[in-house]
Parts: sequence; C-alpha cells; structure tokens
Amino acid sequence: MDLRVGRLPKIRVLPSPEEGLRTLVECAPQAEAWADRLMERLRPRLTMLYGIRTRLATGVVAAFTIWLFVHVMFGANGMVVYRQKKAEYQSLEREIDGLQRENGRYTQQIQSLQTDPKTIEKEAREQLHYARPGEVVYVSPPPAAQQRPEVHSAQK
Repeated sequence: MDLRVGRLPKIRVLPSPEEGLRTLVECAPQAEAWADRLMERLRPRLTMLYGIRTRLATGVVAAFTIWLFVHVMFGANGMVVYRQKKAEYQSLEREIDGLQRENGRYTQQIQSLQTDPKTIEKEAREQLHYARPGEVVYVSPPPAAQQRPEVHSAQK
C-alpha cells in the first residue's frame, strides 16, 4: 500500500471585487468613446427614421389592413368560402325537407295499406287484377319492347 502524497495542484487566487471595478473604470473611457463614434455614425439615419416615422407607421398599418382584408375575404374560412358553404347548407336543407316529405308520404301509404280496407282493395284490384263477382276486368297489354331495327350489312 502506497500512501505517498503526489504533487498538489496550484491554488488559484480569485481577484477581489475591487480589482474588477478598477478594470471596469479603466475601460470606461474607451467604451464611451466607442459609443460616441457609433452614435455619430448612426445619427443621420436615426434622424431620417424619426422624420419619416408617421409615413412608415401609416404604410405598416395600410399593409396590415390590406393583408387582413385579403385574409378575411379569400382565406381558408373567408367570406368566399363562407358563401359557398352557406349555399351548400341551404341546398342540403331543401333536400332534407323534400326527403322528409317523401318519407311522410311513404309512412302514410304504409299505414293506410295496413289499416284502411279501401286502400287494400284498391291495391288488390290494380296489382293483382282482382274483381268482385259480376265485374269484368280489362287488362291492356304491356307496352312492346323497343326493338332495334335490324341492320343488314353487305356480305363479301
């Protein structure tokens, strides 16, 4: 077992806060000079921007308004799509109403066929060609099937 102590690392001494402030105070004139030079270079541009700020703001608002108008009119849920969907909705409503009326007629017809003796007799006479004693039933022949005229081609 080896209990020898090797070489110890060097202990680093941290700078005191006063030294950091001294460094900052020494660099302050250079930073101020750099900021002054930058402001002198940017001053004409900033003055120009300050002068045209109202025109610039008006342009931005106008562009935003135009974009908003186009989006509201022609966007995914815009007015054009809304009107198309509204027309489709109305046509579907009309179709539903028609189908409900037709369904009501069929329901009424089924109900009368199940309970009304006059309707049952009428259907029996028309479809099954039933007749009461002493009555004569005349049945017209079914319409002739449309026949295609025969085409005779010349033979070789």
